[in-house]
Amino acid sequence: MTLRVGNASGFYGDRFDAMREMLTGGELDVLTGDYLAELTMLILGRDRLKDPAAGYARTFLRQLEECLGLAHERGVRIVANAGGLNPTGLADAVRKLADRLGVPTRVAHVEGDDLKGRYPDSLAAHAYLGGFGIAACLREGADVVVTGRVTDAALVTGPAAAHFGWRPADHDRLAGAVVAGHILECGAQATGGNYAFFAGSGRDVRRPGFPLAEIHEDGTSVITKHPGTGGFVDVGTVTAQLLYETGGARYAGPDVTARLDTVRLTQEGPDRVRVEGVRGEAPPPTLKVGRNRLGGFRNEVVFVLTGLDVEAKAELVRAQMTDALAKSPPAGIRWELVRTDRPDADTEETAGALLRLVVRDPDQEVVGRALSGAAVELALASYPGFHVLAPPGKGSPYGVFEDAYVPQTDADHVAVLHDGRRVPVLPAHETRVLDDVPQPPLPAPLPSGPTRRAPLGLVAGARSGDKGGNANVGVWVRTDEAWRWLAHTLTVERFRELIPESRDLPVTRHVLPDLRALNFVVEGLLGEGVAAQHRFDPQAKALGEWLRSRHLDIPEALL
Repeated sequence: MTLRVGNASGFYGDRFDAMREMLTGGELDVLTGDYLAELTMLILGRDRLKDPAAGYARTFLRQLEECLGLAHERGVRIVANAGGLNPTGLADAVRKLADRLGVPTRVAHVEGDDLKGRYPDSLAAHAYLGGFGIAACLREGADVVVTGRVTDAALVTGPAAAHFGWRPADHDRLAGAVVAGHILECGAQATGGNYAFFAGSGRDVRRPGFPLAEIHEDGTSVITKHPGTGGFVDVGTVTAQLLYETGGARYAGPDVTARLDTVRLTQEGPDRVRVEGVRGEAPPPTLKVGRNRLGGFRNEVVFVLTGLDVEAKAELVRAQMTDALAKSPPAGIRWELVRTDRPDADTEETAGALLRLVVRDPDQEVVGRALSGAAVELALASYPGFHVLAPPGKGSPYGVFEDAYVPQTDADHVAVLHDGRRVPVLPAHETRVLDDVPQPPLPAPLPSGPTRRAPLGLVAGARSGDKGGNANVGVWVRTDEAWRWLAHTLTVERFRELIPESRDLPVTRHVLPDLRALNFVVEGLLGEGVAAQHRFDPQAKALGEWLRSRHLDIPEALL
């Protein structure tokens, strides 16, 4: 008995046609959609300030308008976290839509994640719930289930638990579904999207299809995609997504802690990767709570420095702006010089470097008119060739993400069924305090031999992402010989050398031998989270690709 679960959204704003593509492209039992992220919750929170009836992903409703009839005809159930801050409101809107379309649809929703009352200074504060509320809705016959802030993997563990009759103590089975859910959650990232080795794959990744998982009763699964869709599924694409936005070997959630160091991946056939061996442990006694609040106001201006004397030009304008802002200096000032210029350039654009000034302050006026005036007044009184990419405007609000932890019993997890009945979802009875897994033994190092200075990315793939203010970089290789080299070469010290931003920050390395992978977590690299726009790449999406571009001595046998 197999449950076929597909994904049609990896974020709020993903490919609109994906829902139709997944419903018409092949067989499915359940279609999921992940619409939420840390930044999304902030956006929805601001929406709800303007309109209390808002707070959910409106794109989902528009997709259903086109596809609800298709799902009904094909017997596909839909599970999505598009409810955001207002799952009750979205469920009501789906019912009205179904009535208008004349499609018989039983709509249920999950609530209890909203803990804003506990954190009144937050714009949004939501606990990450598990999948058993979703399971309760499906067991009682729901055709569409919408939720607020559940874990991304819960969109898969819930349907699997309902289909197979799993209970909270079925840790290994649940952990297998968590891993499958983590692979599916970001959509096309599992099917060749954003893939480090796309250039050498020989596959068409212009429009990757969306992934699906064939889940079995024992928790094992096969990751694949509909026939004829773009992209590809192989051990590399699945490994990359497994490492995305994770930390150590223990991947904790409200239903189960999955052991990533037990995952085994096997290429079963074209576009088919088997996932097996996953062990599970009791979940931690606490739930993660994502808190979003307004942090103040920010503004920025980007000065273009063209041609000669770039460093001197940067020094001049920096001194001028510092003097101009001295009367009421912003609480936070950050300068970044981006050397996009090249010598003897044959276009003006390639002769220019960018000097970025970002300011933050609790007072909008301090980063608004004061900054704008100071920058504009330099137009005829600064470095030769003075111009900016765009004049600075008024200071705009920025958000801050923080996480907290509360006992599982503090969230009133409830499945609200299609007939209005409210079914409480009990917290995990068995829990286990989360601790680090002892580092596994490393493989024997490669014998010494000739080396060549070359980019790390010729040998290793990488994928990086954000968790609040922290960044992770997963690095993996495709052969045992490369693993023997990587495991001994890419230490924390070497990582800090290659990524200078991390030198003064806590960096932890996690070793995952079965995936031939290392996962680095850099604490504080992203400041107060993506909404605070702390750095040039605020979500660390390209941090892994920067690491792959850095040069080091690589054995010639691996090149």
